[in-house]
Amino acid sequence: MVIRSNSVALALLILVCAIWGIGFVVTEHALGKLSTQALNALRFAIAALSLIPLWLSLRHKEPVDDWLGLARGSLSLGFLLFIAFYSQTEGLRFTSVSNAGFITGMLVPLVPLISWLGFRHKITRAGWIAVCLSTVGLYGLTGGADTALNKGDLLVLLGAIAFASHIVLTGHYAQKLPIVSLSILQMLAVSLYSLLASWLFDQDPSKTLFSLDPQHWLTLLSPDIIGAFLWMGLLSTAFGFWVQTSCQKTLEAHKVALVFAFEPIFAHVAGAIWLDERLGLLGWFGAAAIIAGMLIAELGDRKSAKLHPVDLVAAPDPLPYSPADAQADAQATKNQSTKT
Repeated sequence: MVIRSNSVALALLILVCAIWGIGFVVTEHALGKLSTQALNALRFAIAALSLIPLWLSLRHKEPVDDWLGLARGSLSLGFLLFIAFYSQTEGLRFTSVSNAGFITGMLVPLVPLISWLGFRHKITRAGWIAVCLSTVGLYGLTGGADTALNKGDLLVLLGAIAFASHIVLTGHYAQKLPIVSLSILQMLAVSLYSLLASWLFDQDPSKTLFSLDPQHWLTLLSPDIIGAFLWMGLLSTAFGFWVQTSCQKTLEAHKVALVFAFEPIFAHVAGAIWLDERLGLLGWFGAAAIIAGMLIAELGDRKSAKLHPVDLVAAPDPLPYSPADAQADAQATKNQSTKT
């Protein structure tokens, strides 16, 4: 299915941002039944399986020519994603959903900074402004000088850094590897890393996937927990991946960036509704500064390729923007101008 209507594309992107934002609350709920490692092992196994239909439909367009490179890329990206999701998910045990949503949003301005540190890519003036704004925003969101960063905020910040690193490295591998295959294999890698970590480090077996307690498995099969994993695996990942891919071929990059800024806002609204979380005046100032940093980072240079974290949950646009796409878009614009 190809999305051709701008209004439909915008509506679907806003819906996906709401799904991602509410996903913070869903994840926190599921954390009551499983350890962080066990939860991520299960959610990424579901996510990988849910993308197989997309792989089947595109396998002829994305042949694998370098299996060794695909394996290396999948294991490397999967490890970064494993660190990112462990940090973010574990952080939710100690901080609010609102803080987690806004701090995760910092990964957008962190991408050019990490790209500069890792590959010496030039940072534009807009990029530096975005980094400074987000730093000020983090200061306000976590209470300013009177309150030190708590363990949860630090973990979520580490997750944001890992997410940004994942996006930068994905941009490196995406140029030469089939993206849907890379997405599925790296998610399987996250699941295996998480399962191994759970086996090695989780001290309470009753919260893992290795538990032999029938009551534990009956709890995991309860409708609310099944719904939580379907939300994380199918909606946040598979559906979000498809919508982002399709809509970014329809909408201009700056419009997509504006919609992405709604994600942490949805996270805060979800936290306020279901968890009765509230931001004070300083917190709202910090949140606004982080969103401003996100927008400046995305809009500062419209000519550059944009990647979003849920690139993170999966990978960047699996169908690279080719010269043929550019020619088709130019013809569509010309036709639209003729009609008007």
